[in-house]
Amino acid sequence: MNIGIFTDTYYPQVSGVATSIKVLRNQLERAGHQVYIFTTTDPHVDKNIYERNIFRFTSIPFVSFTDRRIAVRGLFKAYQVAKDLGLDIVHTQTEFSMGMIGKFVAKQLKIPCIHTYHTMYEDYLHYIANGKLLKPYHVKEATRAYCYHLNGVVAPSHRVSNTLKGYGVKAPVRIIPTGIDINQYEQTPDGDYREKLGYAPETPVLLSLSRLAYEKNIHEVIAALPKVIEQVPTVQLCIVGDGPARETLENQVKDAGLSEHVQFTGEIDNDEVYNYYQMADLFVSASNSESQGLTYIEAMAAGLKTVVASSPYTDQLLDDPSLGTTFSSERTLVQDVIRYLQHPHAFDDPKPRQKKLYQISAEYFGKQVINYYQDVQLAYSETNKSANISD
Repeated sequence: MNIGIFTDTYYPQVSGVATSIKVLRNQLERAGHQVYIFTTTDPHVDKNIYERNIFRFTSIPFVSFTDRRIAVRGLFKAYQVAKDLGLDIVHTQTEFSMGMIGKFVAKQLKIPCIHTYHTMYEDYLHYIANGKLLKPYHVKEATRAYCYHLNGVVAPSHRVSNTLKGYGVKAPVRIIPTGIDINQYEQTPDGDYREKLGYAPETPVLLSLSRLAYEKNIHEVIAALPKVIEQVPTVQLCIVGDGPARETLENQVKDAGLSEHVQFTGEIDNDEVYNYYQMADLFVSASNSESQGLTYIEAMAAGLKTVVASSPYTDQLLDDPSLGTTFSSERTLVQDVIRYLQHPHAFDDPKPRQKKLYQISAEYFGKQVINYYQDVQLAYSETNKSANISD
């Protein structure tokens, strides 16, 4: 198949969407398919450097998300490029500029169009006019409008699927969790990252790794840290990533007198991520805005236990204490963290992790998406035949 992926965000931007697309592209190409990325320009990309099968369209920073981009032109250019490439299917990954262009292209070429709904926008409304301009109702209506006439929708989790059905989306929805390259996280560490970060071999290290955005609730982890310190005095919290909440979080740490226990690394290269997972003793997250927590399964792939906020998705993912656990209050967060730090090997059992690894693998993810493409193409073809017979 010749597959066109349309997205407003792609590398070198750092996001779960960009990561998911990269994994998908790799798996599709390994299976022998041709993949073409239609995305936005990026100031960090040298225009003079050739990017294989990537087409970038003039863009500007997105409103209130200045590290994200939105295309301002390219509708007919994208159509002509897609026509010349002979695309068989369009897969949109964002609902804005490139997503709309992808839908237009698919309609003009008379090929099926599917979409992956990555972002739970109701969790992000505070970014726009402090939440005073857009309401959940607007998200519902906009989502339903975007998904109208799609041939299929990929939901990364049951939470997303249920949300879409609640919005009244009529397009067929299939739950396909994004997978990851297991080998990337199991590989031998590239140097001693504990020494690099200033931690002694025996120092208990908590890891928070994500975009530093307000909806990630990293402030809750910091707020709970003093109670952990009471029981584990040498504990350290390593916060990896960058984003709009960084200054606020740094001030919180300073005001709470926790500077000796918390380190901010800033943004790191994606190829280095596995080193941080393998360096830490426990992964911690209080985020409740994840459509699918990629960092949770990355930690699992690296063999790192996790303590994360309870949700239908995380409760299902972490269904054995050898993998980690979920919490529903600060009290249980503190208890769980202390329990895992004080008894690091009490829950060691390789069997549950091995069972999960294939389910979260990039290989399994790629196979599921390809099967969906084939099912959508078949349904699209049969629908067109029926329409032609009726005519």
